[in-house]
Amino acid sequence: MSDLSVFFAQDDLGEITEEVVVSTRFKDKEGKPVPWRLRSMTEAENKAIRQSATKSVKARHGGPTREVDFEEYLAKLAVASIVYPNLKDADLQASYRVKGADAVLQKMLLPGEYATLLQKVQELNGFDQDINELVDEVKN
Repeated sequence: MSDLSVFFAQDDLGEITEEVVVSTRFKDKEGKPVPWRLRSMTEAENKAIRQSATKSVKARHGGPTREVDFEEYLAKLAVASIVYPNLKDADLQASYRVKGADAVLQKMLLPGEYATLLQKVQELNGFDQDINELVDEVKN
């Protein structure tokens, strides 16, 4: 039988952080792209994000049903995973004339950069599946 102690909390490596260049448009003083710092999260955090993106909608045959707004879920997952830059910084939000971390993120990035960020966030959090498979998984 295997030693269960390898799964004990004190042996857990904790959250994983990774630096990723999301956009080459944001450069430091030497002209080098500034990497963003991303973190992994627990399933408890993920569940809270998924629940916050779940809405009641009218089912085809009458009663209400609950559905995850997948775009909102991914946006919230990304925001929760970003350590740097601090998207909650009031000065950063003011510079883009928006309020809210998700709003500033979507204002800062080009569509392809945003897609790259979402892909990296999903990989960091253990989603090794095709995006369409993830949609199906989140809906169930």
